[in-house]
Amino acid sequence: MTSIDVQALTKLYGTKRAVDNLTFSVRPGRVTGFLGPNGAGKSTTMRLVLGLDRPTGGSATIGGQPYAELGEPLRRVGALLDAQAAHGSRTARNHLLALAVSNGIGARRVEEVLEEAGLGQVGGARIKTFSLGMRQRLGIAAALLGDPEIVMLDEPSNGLDPEGIIWIRELMKRLAREGRTVLVSSHLMNETSSFADHLVILGRGRLLADVPMQEFLDSRSRPRARVRTTESTRLRDLLTRKGFTPTQGDDGRWTIDGAKAGEIGALAAAEGIPILELADEQATLEQAYLDLTANAAEFASVPTPSTHHQEA
Repeated sequence: MTSIDVQALTKLYGTKRAVDNLTFSVRPGRVTGFLGPNGAGKSTTMRLVLGLDRPTGGSATIGGQPYAELGEPLRRVGALLDAQAAHGSRTARNHLLALAVSNGIGARRVEEVLEEAGLGQVGGARIKTFSLGMRQRLGIAAALLGDPEIVMLDEPSNGLDPEGIIWIRELMKRLAREGRTVLVSSHLMNETSSFADHLVILGRGRLLADVPMQEFLDSRSRPRARVRTTESTRLRDLLTRKGFTPTQGDDGRWTIDGAKAGEIGALAAAEGIPILELADEQATLEQAYLDLTANAAEFASVPTPSTHHQEA
């Protein structure tokens, strides 16, 4: 299988550095989440990888070759960058057939990807009648058309209903299990956390992180355990004796900073304190991402001052 290799990649638009000396690799066998604030350079980087734009410096290659040099590229790389790009007057089937013919792909494969994308019943309908979610499914079908080693998807969940979101999530995981290289750009942190194994995070065109998902979460949060018991007083006294400072929430659960669930469970078991619930708490991907990119967002909201005035 093939990797995507980005080396010292730079793209200038006038004086603006959309991509700034970027180096990373996307490896086979895992789903890589491609994250960053608006304006971070994600879409520009994907365009440079696909030869849709020329770099100012550096390189972006597919298995060591520029995309433009690939023969029958749909068999090597499947990509969805813009679901609105398909011609509205064509039918879904004819749109895919045109792509297939240009890359030596048979008509049977068109029917297979229409079915896989859930569009088998509407293959003869014109694309202009499609909802955003249906166009998104068609774009994913086009990306899968050549049974490629590499799949690149920009915001693939955009416009999909809950069933479609589950479908694309499971599809990406399956492609990775098959040993393919999967790069997925998304703004939906909770969704990304459900499918990504590895993260590449950009900020202002520069690389902020290139790290396994779990390692990233671990690095951005301190240990914290959550526990619930029928003997709160005994548990609190035990934890206090052991040097912890437990805090109890309105729901009766205790939170212990600086502790792991296994440690708290062992202490409670040794004292015969019954445990109803015990879990480790960890920063969500959204919290960890916002912490990392707080100073790298080109467009950020600023709280508006309150307009309410206290009456004298």
